[in-house]
Amino acid sequence: MLCVLLGAIAVVLVLFAPNFFKIQNGINIIVQASTLGILAIGMAFVMIGGGIDLSMPANMALAAVLGAMYMAAGFNPLVGTLVMIVSGIAIGLLNGFAVAYLRMIPFVVTLAMLTVVTGVTIWVTNSVSVAVNSDAFYSVFLASLYRIPVSVAVLIVCGTIATAIMSATVYGRWLYAVGINREAARVARVPIQVVMGASYAFAGLMAGLTAVLLTARLGSASAAMGSDGVVLDTISACVVGGISIYGGVGRPLGAIIGAILITLISNALNMLGVSYYFSLMIKGAVIVLFIFADNYAKAR
Repeated sequence: MLCVLLGAIAVVLVLFAPNFFKIQNGINIIVQASTLGILAIGMAFVMIGGGIDLSMPANMALAAVLGAMYMAAGFNPLVGTLVMIVSGIAIGLLNGFAVAYLRMIPFVVTLAMLTVVTGVTIWVTNSVSVAVNSDAFYSVFLASLYRIPVSVAVLIVCGTIATAIMSATVYGRWLYAVGINREAARVARVPIQVVMGASYAFAGLMAGLTAVLLTARLGSASAAMGSDGVVLDTISACVVGGISIYGGVGRPLGAIIGAILITLISNALNMLGVSYYFSLMIKGAVIVLFIFADNYAKAR
């Protein structure tokens, strides 16, 4: 099904948007996919454990704004970077505590957190972008390592670490067990609260890292960084990448591949002149299609 979809897209692009296949556009797709891929890795951990975190993009936006405001005041850019990362982890820990220890519904908790965090970000910035005037910050996060952009290198490192955690550690086996059958995991003495709480904290860490890289790329931070479209793209990347919405199935590598595909689709639609709102409809339809396939596979 995925091959048919990509084939159809390729044929349309050859006919109506040949510039899509230029090398520079390919580089732009990879760079854009790197930040979405990091978010998708965090979302994958939560979804594999049977949860969901709708607040990740809003968390990223707040972290970016706090760090940008710190650096705009003339303080150390290294500390500003740490502010973004710590802020992301803190929101993730709050989500994890509410879901794991207070036993609240993940969808409701993270939706409420999204609303609160978005409100705080808008209030703090007064709906104005916060520019970052730090050459040291840009020199690090806009650099290239052996011609590989830092954001892509960070994605590779995060993907490698996440894959190792999920495939070669006790925590990874525990997280799959919780996602597959929570009651069976409880009987097997898996520390469910710790496992679930840690997955949301990890998602917060990924949101903080994304805030750093996206702020460097855009040159500023604002509440718009956590728009609804980012939420849709992050969930789409996971679903397209084979992460089951029911938990217990999927790999971090699949989330990265899904992020690349979603970015590719977005770029293709933009090249074809498709409006933003119609592109949201198309990506929403893609999610429904893959959820249907997931349901069918689970039923079989």
